[in-house]
Amino acid sequence: TPGAAVRSIRPYGSSQQYLYAMKEDLAEWLKELYGLDIEVDTFLEVLETGAVLCSHANHITRVAEDFAHTCPSAAQHLHLPTIGVSCNPGAQPGTFQARDNISNFIHWCRKEMDINDVLMFETEDLVLRKNEKNFVLCLLELARRAARFGMCAPTLVQMEEEIEEELRQEMDPGPPQPPDGPAPGEPLYLSCPVPHDQSIR
Repeated sequence: TPGAAVRSIRPYGSSQQYLYAMKEDLAEWLKELYGLDIEVDTFLEVLETGAVLCSHANHITRVAEDFAHTCPSAAQHLHLPTIGVSCNPGAQPGTFQARDNISNFIHWCRKEMDINDVLMFETEDLVLRKNEKNFVLCLLELARRAARFGMCAPTLVQMEEEIEEELRQEMDPGPPQPPDGPAPGEPLYLSCPVPHDQSIR
């Protein structure tokens, strides 16, 4: 959204301000994606049972399956999730069921999305609010990877991609594209529609 873009590019005086901006961006993205009642100030509260995280993982898996069917040649070059996550949607904050949901999500991020341990968080980081930064960084990395196969991305991730593409073009402009070819740096699979159900279930 335009508002998110403006907030995302403003200068930050501290790491806490930047963390707040990342949470703000992720909250707006999750709200738009799933119709959640989530704001930056309720970000951890909404996600602390792990139910939304597991639903998000399952949604990403469905998007990956759709992408693999519609764009098989592009899918061969990507690490796509093939298995979803089991979830207890009625889990209450701080309970064993909530910890189990979060643990399942963490395992899925590592195994199905191949996210590096340095960008991962632990169950207690979310349940007891021990390491908010790692949790936020993990969600952003997950969004980056899912964007490669058709998932819409938060504003910060979109901006990163645009900046990286500009830098790539400056370093290696490459041969000019034919008039009817893809734009410079545009992945060929972007022309493949990826139908998916955006509802949380």
